[in-house]
Amino acid sequence: MRKSIVKNALKKKSAVIIAVIISVLFVSGCGKSSGVSNNDVLDTSEVSTREETTVDTHPFDITMTFTGDINIAEGEPTTKELDKNNGDITKCISPELIKYMKDADITLVNNEFCYSDRGAPLANKMWTFRAGPERAKVLNALGVDVAQLANNHVYDYGQEAMYDTFSALEAVGIPYVGAGRTLEEAMKPYYTEVDGKKIAIVAASRAEKYKMTPQATDTTPGILRCYDTELFVQTIKEARANADYVVAVVHWGTEHTTVLEDVQRSSTREYIDAGADVIIGGRSQSVLWVGNFDEYYEDKPIFYSLGNFWFDEYNVDTMLVNIRISGNDYGDKIDVSVVPAVQDGTLQGWGTHICTQEEDKSRIFSLLNKVSINANVADDGTVTQVK
Repeated sequence: MRKSIVKNALKKKSAVIIAVIISVLFVSGCGKSSGVSNNDVLDTSEVSTREETTVDTHPFDITMTFTGDINIAEGEPTTKELDKNNGDITKCISPELIKYMKDADITLVNNEFCYSDRGAPLANKMWTFRAGPERAKVLNALGVDVAQLANNHVYDYGQEAMYDTFSALEAVGIPYVGAGRTLEEAMKPYYTEVDGKKIAIVAASRAEKYKMTPQATDTTPGILRCYDTELFVQTIKEARANADYVVAVVHWGTEHTTVLEDVQRSSTREYIDAGADVIIGGRSQSVLWVGNFDEYYEDKPIFYSLGNFWFDEYNVDTMLVNIRISGNDYGDKIDVSVVPAVQDGTLQGWGTHICTQEEDKSRIFSLLNKVSINANVADDGTVTQVK
């Protein structure tokens, strides 16, 4: 009887303990079902819907910067200034301009000279330019990603010097376009990928009245010419087939003038029809910007000439051209802007400086607006099409 009473007492004690445990669990949230209304229940269908409607539209934002002609041949004012400053390029070109060049995804310069210690100046050529191979590292300091070689000075010292030019650029990791050891190489586009988009750059030249710079052949080095546009159009079409965006760079035009040659306007139509999205021109030694000249090409900016960027001892206006291509799976746009600068050949030193004075900016922008066909340059350098 005593054992039975004790046993019953133990059962009652255990029941009390269990009840207390259940109460604690209920208060702490382990037994929510009895204390939560239907309105508080998580709507899993809503979460599922949100996940299903979240779509990656693959946004992209690509920046490219282009300069006019540069020349760091031995004995030239630019190179003397560089040597005077112990190779400090920021003493020759404004750090602000260099920052634009380094910050861009792709920066291209027109490398209008050869790199070599060999060869001899071409006979009967008035101006010839040759830099030592070690000078190629200057392009690294400027943030250059690709060098344009389709011009009228890369062959100034003949075949050997041209081979050395290719080797010098390759040694410092700078790709080049518009010239090569063979015609196939000279026609080869430069490709790079940015934000999942493939960019192609191609280049050609038609800059000489007396054609002293040879076109490459199957066995000899040279440039890609475009006096006859057939091969360059072929190159652009190849680039179009293999890239999302194509930039065509052309060295052409009459020096020291803002007057266009008829062939420049007619051939730009061919190049755009073949697949070019942007056309960048050089050689005239003067800033000559002309916007889209036909409504059919309204989204295709054309820069007929960027002039000299850092080339000689003359005082000339120049600029950087910034191209921004952005968008997603549903569309894209090309934004254009210019950064005004001056190549200064004063006694204080030969260099290219960004314009900080409103007077200088206004002068350059006014010139650009004067010679442009259907484009407008705003006070902040933004370029838009005039329809």
